[in-house]
Amino acid sequence: MILKSVAPELRLSVRPARVQAIMQFGFTERQARFLVHVLVFSGVFLERQYRAFTGLAHGQKTHDFLAGLVDRGYATAITPGALHRGRFYHLQYKPLYEAIGEPNNRHRRPASLGRVVERLMLLDAVLADGQYDWLGTERDKRAYFTAACEYPLPEEWYPHLTFRAGNQQTMRFFSDNLPIGRPRRGERRYLFLYLATRAVPMDFRVFLLRHAELLAAVEEWTVRVLIPRRLRRAAALYRHAVRETFLQPLEPWQARQLEWYFRARKGEHVCPSPLVDLDVATAARTYGATRFEALYRAWRRWGEDAVRAAQMPTRRDQMQRGWGRVEFVQLAHQYLQLTPLIGGSSDHLRRPSQRQESDRYSSAPYPVELN
Repeated sequence: MILKSVAPELRLSVRPARVQAIMQFGFTERQARFLVHVLVFSGVFLERQYRAFTGLAHGQKTHDFLAGLVDRGYATAITPGALHRGRFYHLQYKPLYEAIGEPNNRHRRPASLGRVVERLMLLDAVLADGQYDWLGTERDKRAYFTAACEYPLPEEWYPHLTFRAGNQQTMRFFSDNLPIGRPRRGERRYLFLYLATRAVPMDFRVFLLRHAELLAAVEEWTVRVLIPRRLRRAAALYRHAVRETFLQPLEPWQARQLEWYFRARKGEHVCPSPLVDLDVATAARTYGATRFEALYRAWRRWGEDAVRAAQMPTRRDQMQRGWGRVEFVQLAHQYLQLTPLIGGSSDHLRRPSQRQESDRYSSAPYPVELN
């Protein structure tokens, strides 16, 4: 499907109206544009990122901007690592988010240090690639694809999670909160970012399944996997996950067996198996590979839609034609300076051991007041 042109205000998240709204707080156009990027894509930023965006050196202008954010209560400066080496700024002032139409954006809330580092990585990725117009929020992505698709996509085709409470069902779309790059005039390739945070790509497999049907609706696409330096050796596992998920779609008979096995595994009462010689123990041995475990997790979250997505050959065909591709990009920056000190004096920065440096860096939220 070739997506059609949409109104300018739907094409990107950092749009002129939002920049103008932030300028009303007393910022220059350049400062406001940077702040909109932060509000939409991360909620947090480093001085380095502000200087790279504005072209300023470390000096009085940068100091005045950062000090003004803190003094006016717009941002909180957090120093989880060594003094003068590991500081980031969290934009938590609610009127700023209200000004861009995102009063309840999750970026306002305190987050674990691991989540903060992930958001800083994603902000770096967006700021470094000016070839795309970026969509950041759930509302922006849904509004864009709803307007751009010539024929309305079924709701279940959008990446989503389903929450049930009694007879009530709620669907949350684009729950991964990962930026999507929209092609500019003359281009047709969309860019979907994914940040690798673990050595084993189980979450990545689920991400691919959750986006499978939307990718099928986009004519050309790239999934860009961002690899932190400490996970560079895991890239081979991520490539293997792509091959199994997209290049080896399920056969119809496999889908029937898996749906039966998943229901039985969940403890539901099921009819006899699709095959006479198939029982739960046999199915567990047959479908014990990682790709089927990821599919089970996806099935637990969004039911038969997950199995249907795993059957579709569209992504395989797209990749074979060059319309779809997956690329791996190692992140250029290190973020260990934000890691809290592990033992010893606070006067020295010590590199955490492999065991101490967990996959998510840290699970403890930092304290911050919300205005």
